[in-house]
Amino acid sequence: MKILMINGTLRQGSSYHVGKLVIDKIAEDEDEIIELFLPKDMPEFCRGCAVCITDSEKKCPDYLMYMKRVTRMIDAADLLVFTSPVHVLHVTGAMKALLDHYGYRFMVHRPEESMFRKQAVCITTGAGGGMRSTLRDMKVSLRFWGVARIYTYGIAVGAIRWEDVEMPVKERIVEGIDKLSLKLTREIDKVEPSILTEVLFYVLRHMHKKGMNPVDQEYWREKGWLGKERPWKKKTGIPKSE
Repeated sequence: MKILMINGTLRQGSSYHVGKLVIDKIAEDEDEIIELFLPKDMPEFCRGCAVCITDSEKKCPDYLMYMKRVTRMIDAADLLVFTSPVHVLHVTGAMKALLDHYGYRFMVHRPEESMFRKQAVCITTGAGGGMRSTLRDMKVSLRFWGVARIYTYGIAVGAIRWEDVEMPVKERIVEGIDKLSLKLTREIDKVEPSILTEVLFYVLRHMHKKGMNPVDQEYWREKGWLGKERPWKKKTGIPKSE
């Protein structure tokens, strides 16, 4: 299994440690684990030029320097682990900047086929509140990317540093991670999208059949998704239009 951990801050605080607990729980010796830290691994903000949507993601000003590498890692991973501490009730600015760069991958545009067979875990911690909104920031993007199965875990730790988190809280975290890990599977070939993901796909498929951005519509047509093919199933042959 290939596991990619994307951390919304350089600081290895509580969210990072909880994410590591998830990985340690499910990973085996032969697994490949890669960690990225924002903003070091992707320091640029989306400029809002929309060229990734109207033309190609390869035209993004940050593609060659940063996005090509990060995207290759995301596509190769079987399990994605996103961590972000609560920053003013939301994800960190660095995490938001990364997610903004993937607007073109929303299902309304050009989702990556492999996402429909991936698992993802979103992790957040905060000294007080804001876990729900922070988790939603990450989960919404992953949902619209088409990620098959998305799991979340958030908890108030009552401290800024992991070292200062009280032992009863850490014990509660371990219990929560134990339960979450049971939902994850190592049988990658058996990962299937949730009903919500499939419904979203069909709604947007209908929109594309009626006419959308030409670049996006051609992408869907080439994939065969306007016909019989589905991104979570093996190819059945030459795509046919309906």
